[in-house]
Amino acid sequence: MEPIKEPQEWDDVLDFWFPEGCSIAIAPEKHSAYWHWRMQGGADDAIISRFSSLTEQAADGKLEHWVLNPHGRLALIILLDQFSRSVWRESTRAYAQDMHAVSLVTEGFANGHFDSLETPWFQIVYGLPLGHCEGDDHLQRIDLLINLREKIAAEAPTPLQPIYTSLIQQAENVRKVIAAFGRHPHRNAILKRPSTPSEKEYIAKGEFPHLKAFQ
Repeated sequence: MEPIKEPQEWDDVLDFWFPEGCSIAIAPEKHSAYWHWRMQGGADDAIISRFSSLTEQAADGKLEHWVLNPHGRLALIILLDQFSRSVWRESTRAYAQDMHAVSLVTEGFANGHFDSLETPWFQIVYGLPLGHCEGDDHLQRIDLLINLREKIAAEAPTPLQPIYTSLIQQAENVRKVIAAFGRHPHRNAILKRPSTPSEKEYIAKGEFPHLKAFQ
């Protein structure tokens, strides 16, 4: 009989964002459907309804005590990096938490929190801010993200490896965008910054890597 798990503040976030739980024994088709739901905006309405207040608390720095626990750190990263994009979609505030999220990721690499995460889906979501956060070191962070995803894919259960291999390609596509423009041009209108001619051409095509994952 397994010991009863003590409820934690961040359980609702993790239970919602990871319907898979911690069991590696999941059918690839079902797991891929969960990824599509997470990455294609299908959870927006539920996030706004259930987690707007908690996301605001995270953005205001009121949940920093969560970082003492690996799962709490992961949940806080989700609030800052993922739920912010739903709660404040089409607003500058959607991206205002990115630097904070990256700092949590980097710190968690150093203190062993990342290594203690049990599943490849926990690890992938943990690393998302590396590609999302704009900045001078963006390319270096994406290179780290690519290496991280290669390791995750190699260690994932064999039936799930094609899913995680596809995420390597997605990160490589993001790298091409940052190498070309130094930022995510699709955010330009929201952030009220002018687009260069080459960025306008890229935006017009609408082939953004974050929209193509799991299509």
